[in-house]
Formats: sequence, structure tokens, C-alpha cells
Amino acid sequence: MAEDPIEEEAQRVFEALDSVEAMPDPLERARVIGRLLKDQAERSKRFTEYRRAVVLELRAQTPPVPYRRIATELGVSLGTVQDIERGAAKWTARKAKGDGQHGDTNDGRDDGAARGASEGN
Repeated sequence: MAEDPIEEEAQRVFEALDSVEAMPDPLERARVIGRLLKDQAERSKRFTEYRRAVVLELRAQTPPVPYRRIATELGVSLGTVQDIERGAAKWTARKAKGDGQHGDTNDGRDDGAARGASEGN
């Protein structure tokens, strides 16, 4: 049975990274790691935008492709697809529950209920 081409490509990248970790000379390994880290920081921004462009394109179709279908196709959670669509660069962009963000009143209600209470509804 033929392996998934996406998995094959990812596996090649992982094997290349593993070979860096296995480099016997610690100074050479550190230099290569430094170069990889610099490149990764720059490349990560591009990759994030590439992936977001795909999500936005799918959501712009008529009718929009459902979040759950996009999540399945990308191999991520529904919440991740929504974060990608909003432009959240990574999961750490989300605030933790109870930090006072996103309408959280720390009273155990969801955002909608907290807004309704604050608006006198």
C-alpha cells in the first residue's frame, strides 16, 4: 500500500531534523541549529499565511466549506480552523480562561451569558 505523499514529505523533513540532532560535533550541531531556528522563525510566518489563505479561500466559497470539513482535511481541530481564519498566529495567542479577556467574568457563565448580564438582559 502506497504511503500518503503528505506524510512522506513530512517524514523527509523530520528525518533531516533528526540528522541534525545526531551530528557528532556539538559546535557544528549548534551552528546548524542556530541557522535552522533563524530560518524557522521567518518561514513560520509564511507558512501561517499560506495555511490561512487556504482556509479563507474555502470559507469564501458559496456555500462556505464547513469548519468541520476543513478541520478534517487539514488534520486539525475545529477551534484551530477558527483560529486560523481569525489570523491567530499560534495557539498561545488565545487567552487563558479567567484572564479577563473575551467577556470572561469568572462567574462560570459562557461569554454570551456574561454579555447579556452586563447589558442588563
